Amino acid sequence: MAARTDVENLQNREPRDFIDNLISVMSWEEKLGQLQIAFRPQLEGAKELVRGGTGAVFWPRSAEATNELQRVAREETPHGIPLLVGLDVIHGQRTTFPVPLAQAASFDPAVAAADARTSAREAASGGVNWTFSPMMDVSRDPRWGRVVEGFGEDAYVNSVFGAAKVRAYQGQRLDDDGSILACAKHFVAYSQAEGGRDYNTVDVSTQRLRNTYMEPFRAAVEAGVATVMAAFNTVSGRPAHANTHLLTDVLKGEWGFDGVVVGDADGVVNLLDHGVAGTLRDALAQSYRAGLDVEMGGNAVSFNGVAAVTPEDVSLERVNDAVRRVLSLKYALGLFDNPYRNAAQEITAPTPDSRDAAREAAEKSLVLLKNDGGILPVPPGPLRVLLTGPYAQSTDHLGAWVQSFAAPSESLAEAIHRECPDWSVTVMEGTGFFKGNPEDHAAVAAAAAKHDLVVIAAGEPSALTGEASSRSDLRLPGDQEELIQAVAGTGTPFAVVMFNGRPLVTDAWIDSAPAVLEAWHLGIEGPAAVARALSGAVNPGGRLPMTFPRSSSQVPIYYDHENTGRPATHSASLDEDPGDVALMGPANTDDRYTSKYRDLPLGPRFPFGHGLSYTSFRYEGLRLLQQDLPLEALRAGERFRLDVTVANTGNRTGDEVTLVCIRDRVASLAQPTRRLRGFTRTTLDAGETATLTFELGWQDLGFWDNHGNYLVEPGEIEIHVGGNVEGDLHAVLELT
Repeated sequence: MAARTDVENLQNREPRDFIDNLISVMSWEEKLGQLQIAFRPQLEGAKELVRGGTGAVFWPRSAEATNELQRVAREETPHGIPLLVGLDVIHGQRTTFPVPLAQAASFDPAVAAADARTSAREAASGGVNWTFSPMMDVSRDPRWGRVVEGFGEDAYVNSVFGAAKVRAYQGQRLDDDGSILACAKHFVAYSQAEGGRDYNTVDVSTQRLRNTYMEPFRAAVEAGVATVMAAFNTVSGRPAHANTHLLTDVLKGEWGFDGVVVGDADGVVNLLDHGVAGTLRDALAQSYRAGLDVEMGGNAVSFNGVAAVTPEDVSLERVNDAVRRVLSLKYALGLFDNPYRNAAQEITAPTPDSRDAAREAAEKSLVLLKNDGGILPVPPGPLRVLLTGPYAQSTDHLGAWVQSFAAPSESLAEAIHRECPDWSVTVMEGTGFFKGNPEDHAAVAAAAAKHDLVVIAAGEPSALTGEASSRSDLRLPGDQEELIQAVAGTGTPFAVVMFNGRPLVTDAWIDSAPAVLEAWHLGIEGPAAVARALSGAVNPGGRLPMTFPRSSSQVPIYYDHENTGRPATHSASLDEDPGDVALMGPANTDDRYTSKYRDLPLGPRFPFGHGLSYTSFRYEGLRLLQQDLPLEALRAGERFRLDVTVANTGNRTGDEVTLVCIRDRVASLAQPTRRLRGFTRTTLDAGETATLTFELGWQDLGFWDNHGNYLVEPGEIEIHVGGNVEGDLHAVLELT
């Protein structure tokens, strides 16, 4: 108790002095206790962890219980060090926002920021001070279930959205009531798992690692992220949890990250199965030496104070550095002054304001994939509408990584009844997610003839997405495709609404469906957003943040691919005998010896950046203020500006997403055919015109080589601007 009194007296000193003095009076075991986070489901078990010296715990589900754990830490441990309290607050606490992949579809980082600020306020009110979000893994293989947690296939989009979420979680100051620590995860290349199989091997070149997978994390560090989580996978044969080059040389050294590196759940223990450590002691020692600061699992020191590693295993200097990082965050959070929350003010349910924010986010995340003949929006007036499919009455709209205590969603049927009162709605399930009956398909088809419109609510349940949810077959599960075909055969106009957490393969039915709305898993207000989009109260303006393949065998497929030495560039019929053509399907190009599949048309079904609207837009007047730019001026910080005009040429208000892409025509390493370097979302009334301005600089025009060098080389840079990655307008910048 005397030690704690001394520490309390030190709190009037400068933070560095306070922390150094605290470290000086801590034992080896007490230091190790600060370097682990552990979980016990019952409060009494969690209190034993805290009494044993564990410095971080998982949230015990209420402010009252959290206060009790903080009281134990303050009053019943030698130095009274408060706790970090962690939780996976991924896209909502009480108010569930769209899944992160859907947020990226908005192409508006304010959507991600709104989620993070709302989630931080709700979580912090209950005592959470650390979230394990955002996930910033660039995801190019939709078989991998965790694509739902990230911002899609593009490094720049991940960087912008991830940084926005970091800043919003952490607020202006970490000691503000509504701020919590953010955690950029998973460092690094976790999403590159072979075969899209979670936790699988990763083997990636240095230039790909730097240009694609590391860039979002660098952006997070620049945004001030407090913590970074190590990935489960290996990189060049070395597990990330014990990878000195990644955790110390790059993250802490090159990038100057001064926060905490935390392990993933049992990621240190997994070193034994990776085959790089023979014992748990060895695994812990390797991880701490490599730069890991906090082990997730509670293996560094037991609840009764027995250390798993010694100063011979990990140097005192390294342990002190890790402890200093942890204590610095606790100090910045204001926990040494007051670790408690007012339990009476804990937010335990969504508010009208949080629901409004979630609904706006859901509306902005919708993507109109197809709309032949203007089926959508549904015209006003009395209509007979048949709603069918497994999502017609399902309330499974919250998505992966939703809290068990989050407020539930309504069903699409309920939302349509409320938002579209003029419709006479008949609801027939038609099929389940996994099992159906041809007789039910026939019943739906028969009923369709008696209705003006059919809405098919199809998709994959959220249980098929997220961690440990890789899929080999990306089609709609069960017999949902057969239900769509049955409705298509009736001739009644229909629209398909897809609810899913990854890109799906739609080729078996997409040509038969006149209208398709991508609705993801949109959270608590998702059904209302969909109903409003069907009626026209909302004009969908989102774009795909991931490519939708034609076949599961076509993945990974992404827009910023290299050109290859034999690119396939146009579709035509091959000069083949009829038997060969019948076997292989439609041919792709005149030249057989080009990079393609012989049994698929060229390209994806829906590319990255695809999205339609109920109105139309036109681009004109692309202007570069400079046609050439010296490299030295660029290196010194000069940026070049481009202006472009976009006009709403339709008859209703709509949002247009404008993309700015570049292509380096000739470089020392093969470059992507397109690389996104800027985007914005603009709301325009019918007939309205706006001039948009973008600026690009040194960090936008170069690339990393295989030796860890960032290069901007002289030559021509193509600029492509418009509503898709190909661009409506084009220009060339000369770097000299």
